[in-house]
Amino acid sequence: MVDDAIELLRREGEVVGNPYGRALSSNELRENLREVDAALLGNDVCDANVLNAASRLKVVSRHGIGIDSIDLKAATENGIVVANTPRVNTTAVAEHAIALMLAILRKIPDADLSLKSNRWEGLRFVGEELAGKKLGIIGLGAIGKEVAKRVKAFGIDILYTDNVRDTNLESALGLSFVPLYSLLRESDVISIHVPLLPDTKGLIGRKEIALMKKGTYIVNTARGGIVDSDALAEALRSGRIAGAALDVFDTEPPDFSSPLFSVERIIMTPHIGAYTVEAIRRMDCIAAENIAKVLHGEIPEYVVNREVLFSQKLRMKASI
Repeated sequence: MVDDAIELLRREGEVVGNPYGRALSSNELRENLREVDAALLGNDVCDANVLNAASRLKVVSRHGIGIDSIDLKAATENGIVVANTPRVNTTAVAEHAIALMLAILRKIPDADLSLKSNRWEGLRFVGEELAGKKLGIIGLGAIGKEVAKRVKAFGIDILYTDNVRDTNLESALGLSFVPLYSLLRESDVISIHVPLLPDTKGLIGRKEIALMKKGTYIVNTARGGIVDSDALAEALRSGRIAGAALDVFDTEPPDFSSPLFSVERIIMTPHIGAYTVEAIRRMDCIAAENIAKVLHGEIPEYVVNREVLFSQKLRMKASI
């Protein structure tokens, strides 16, 4: 964490670090949170097993926007505020999604590996241009919007699907709002930007892939469970999907025996979409501020489970 964030936390009391340097399992986190008042978490598994045992815990501040690793129901029942750091990593993830698009279309990782193996094989890596393609964006939230704004400069048509239509952005950028099945059928490149929810889990499976044009590219910087990994691997192996670029996986770290690790035409990064110096600095500071406010009886700006503010276990200074 940046010094400013650490100093802010130290003013509130003793700061105990993660002893493993990785995301903690449920049982590991349970032991580490038994006697603490606040927790600043990443992708650690913070389920009911953890929260029911954390008798002193007042706040869980998520270093990032996704809260699918936290049991919100259990947190609320235990009077624990859950806060996150939305929008601070929007630019970072949008840029990473576009970087993955370009890398898979131009076969950059394979070309780099070939040259570093002392081979000169330029014609082996003939790629495709993003210009002239149709990009389908699944989820026009903050990150999806930023992808659309930036990628428009490449001279492409953009389709999108979302629960909420944005007619203003449609007019400004020339976007086309379409249902999911139309987006799947018409897009050359598909970029996923929806949260992992019960209705988005497995959103892209065998049936959806069968709707896609042969030669489509899939980019996922959202959550791994949104795309059926086995179905994607089959489509890559058969050549129905021209390529895929993933920054997220069903479990993280992933199961390295997954068929995704034995197919070609795929680029994978270890969930680094939000990992820029600038985004991490912003997330550090906001995550620490969330904790400090709750410990002072104040309401942080980014409370996820706002119903907890009505709990008798909490006495918040700010009006709600």
